[in-house]
Amino acid sequence: MTALPIEGDGSIDWTVVSHVNGLARHLPSGVDSLLSFLGEYGVPLLSVLLLVLAWLGARRRPDAPVAVAGVLWAGIAAGVALVLNVPVRAMVQRPRPFVAHPGRLDLLTNHQANGSFASDHATFTMAVAVGVLLVNRKYGLLAMALAGFEGFLRVFMGVHYPTDVIGGFALGTAATLLLAPIAMAVLVPLTHSLARGSLAPIVLAQRRGRSGRGAVPAAAVTDHPDHPGTGSPTRGDLAA
Repeated sequence: MTALPIEGDGSIDWTVVSHVNGLARHLPSGVDSLLSFLGEYGVPLLSVLLLVLAWLGARRRPDAPVAVAGVLWAGIAAGVALVLNVPVRAMVQRPRPFVAHPGRLDLLTNHQANGSFASDHATFTMAVAVGVLLVNRKYGLLAMALAGFEGFLRVFMGVHYPTDVIGGFALGTAATLLLAPIAMAVLVPLTHSLARGSLAPIVLAQRRGRSGRGAVPAAAVTDHPDHPGTGSPTRGDLAA
C-alpha cells in the first residue's frame, strides 16, 4: 500500500500538533512527565476502572444479566476495535509526527516509529466509553471525558496527529455500536445462564436476606417464573 503524504508545515494537522506539543516547553518537566504517563498508561487504566465500576453497578440492577452483558461487551468491543485497527494501520501507513518532522517536536515518551493512523489509545478509550455509556450514563460520560483527554494527550506528547485521534474515536465508536446487536444476542443468554449457576456472583450482587441469615441475589426477581428476564430491555434499561 502507498503511504499517505507527509504532513507539510502548512497543514492543519501539523499546525495543531506543533502548537499543542509546544505547550510542553512552558510546563515544568515533572508536569510533562506526569501527563506523558497519563497519556501512555494512566488514562487507559482509569477507563478500565470505570468499566469495573459499571460492572459492579450492573450487578445490582433489576435487569442485571442484560446490564452485565452490556458491560462485558464494552470490554470486548475495545479489544475488537484494537484488532480492527491493525489492518487500518497497515493500509494507511502514515508516519508519526516525530518521524515526519524529526527534531521539531518535544517527544515526551520513547515510542515506536510505527503507523500513526489510527491511534490505538483513542480507539481503546472511546470503545470502552461508548460501551459503558450504553449501560450507565454517569460512568459512560466520565469515560467519554477520559477518552477526550486521552486524545489531547496523544497530540500533546507528539505521537499522533489530531486526525489520528479522530480516526481512533470513529473506529472505537463504530465497532462498539455496529457489532452490539450480534454481541448482545450471544452475551445476554450467557449471563442469564451464569446467573443460574455457581458463577452467579459474576452477574448478580448478593444482599442480606430479611432474616439476616444468608444472602440472596440482588436481582433475583429476574429469575422468577413470572419474570424470566430473558426479553429485550425496555427503553432506558441499559442506560439507567
